[in-house]
Amino acid sequence: MSDKTETKFDEENQPAWRARFQHSVLDTYRTPKLNLVSGKGAYVVDSDGNQYLDFLAGIAVNTLGHAHPVVVDAIRRQAEFLHVSNYFASDSRIQLAEKLQEISGFGAAGRTYFANSGAEAIETAVKLALLNRNEKRRKFVALKDGFHGRTMGALALTGKEAYRVPFEPLQLDVIRIDPTLEDLEKIDFSEVTALFVETIRGEAGVRPIPAGFLARARELTEKHGSILAVDEIQTGVGRTGKWLSFQHEGVQPDVFTVAKGLAGGVPIGTMVVNIDKFNLYDYGLHGSTFGGNPLATTVGVAVLGAIEELGLVENAAKQHEAIKSAVESLNHPFIEEVRGRGLLIGIGVPEGKADAIGEAARKLGLIVNPANPSTIRLAPPLIIGDKEVAEFTDKFSRALDVVKNSEVA
Repeated sequence: MSDKTETKFDEENQPAWRARFQHSVLDTYRTPKLNLVSGKGAYVVDSDGNQYLDFLAGIAVNTLGHAHPVVVDAIRRQAEFLHVSNYFASDSRIQLAEKLQEISGFGAAGRTYFANSGAEAIETAVKLALLNRNEKRRKFVALKDGFHGRTMGALALTGKEAYRVPFEPLQLDVIRIDPTLEDLEKIDFSEVTALFVETIRGEAGVRPIPAGFLARARELTEKHGSILAVDEIQTGVGRTGKWLSFQHEGVQPDVFTVAKGLAGGVPIGTMVVNIDKFNLYDYGLHGSTFGGNPLATTVGVAVLGAIEELGLVENAAKQHEAIKSAVESLNHPFIEEVRGRGLLIGIGVPEGKADAIGEAARKLGLIVNPANPSTIRLAPPLIIGDKEVAEFTDKFSRALDVVKNSEVA
């Protein structure tokens, strides 16, 4: 792997791959500024041979970083037997479902549905909630700045109007609330079939819900027979310093969804439901051709095993404190706040500065994510250690200074 850390990007002379991208890929994303070709550990390399410290990890997907031997070995072992359909069982599907029973605390009451993405997992939970409707209990509750995906049911729950409004009318009756106890208390949960909540709203700028919110939501939904569904798509699999982020609150939901980091880069999505509370699905009511395929579930089993063996849940909590302390100690005028949990961190910056900071960091060989105009999101691999944190701190500090000095000039 190249040891170059300073990138050279000529904005005027567009590389051939970018033109090909623009003429072949549907314009639903901004045209990328990098064409990544390889990676190892917490580093990736672009097609020009430039190396970057990856503090985004595919948006919290590459749990074990890049080319981790556990993931590579699992893929190699399963490469000759990729798909069997849901007419048949496979050992790895059973093993992964059993592991999710264990880490969730649902135990024998837990049942897992396997899909291919987080949005599909949310759709499965939405359909479960629709099965929980009756003549009075028909409404959904979601957070105003929550994000649950871009498929139609998930989109109906999503707060951001820029994503949702172009596709309205959507078919769910959704009440949107601020993540406050005051707004939660205003809801008549006797009319609600399900409450969907992220414990940390990643797209909103890595913003945790307030203490006590989830516990009170549990009380209200329990009282009225409503489903409490926690979206762990970005926060699950040890990222926040617990296996699942709701475990920080000592609260157990009825349903949760996990995707992103569960298979270390191989597409997967899951919905786990406590059937002692809501045993509503029956044969034929839902399905997915590729859901639970042997490749994804084999890698999922390997990833969870490696997280456990290497102590990466604990490492996420440890490195959170290291990063938070390092960023705050910079005493930079652009650092307004450090928030989040574990290795899902939001750095608050002045409004409108995030894109420039992200661009400066990229040119210095560091990948971070401007989640919105005032937030830099960090979601590095769970394997990072002191060396990577020190390198991040140095490059991020320099990126902040580049933007600050450009204003002075």
